[in-house]
Amino acid sequence: MFIAETQIRVRYAETDQMNVVYHGNYAQYFEVARAESIRQLGFTYKDMEKMGIIMPVVELHTKFIRPAHYDALLTVKTILKELPANHRIEFQQEVYDEKNELLTVGKVVLYFMDAKTMKKTSMPEQLVKKIRPFFKESSENPEVSSK
Repeated sequence: MFIAETQIRVRYAETDQMNVVYHGNYAQYFEVARAESIRQLGFTYKDMEKMGIIMPVVELHTKFIRPAHYDALLTVKTILKELPANHRIEFQQEVYDEKNELLTVGKVVLYFMDAKTMKKTSMPEQLVKKIRPFFKESSENPEVSSK
């Protein structure tokens, strides 16, 4: 299992009249955390784009448990429970506040696609090599964390 953490401070513009993070902003929080989790592996979305691979979101599910407010420091956990075997990659995401209370959970599914043909393709081998060690059969899998 691969787990990465990214911290995001809630900006005033991301809240609504109730001083609560507007629900639509969680898609951006999830995206920032996914991009940062891949960066923590030493790979980026930009690297994939240079290889001619894009990653459109095909599913987004979000469950709101508790509200987040202006100026809160959020920790977004990005979790890969399985090593992708084909064109599909599924990220589980959890958002916590500074008290480590769970605020929001989500699931985001993306496809690896060839940018020219727009056909599904597999995950780039360079990324597979970086992620595979987290899925070895062992009781002690490494975790990546950046706070």
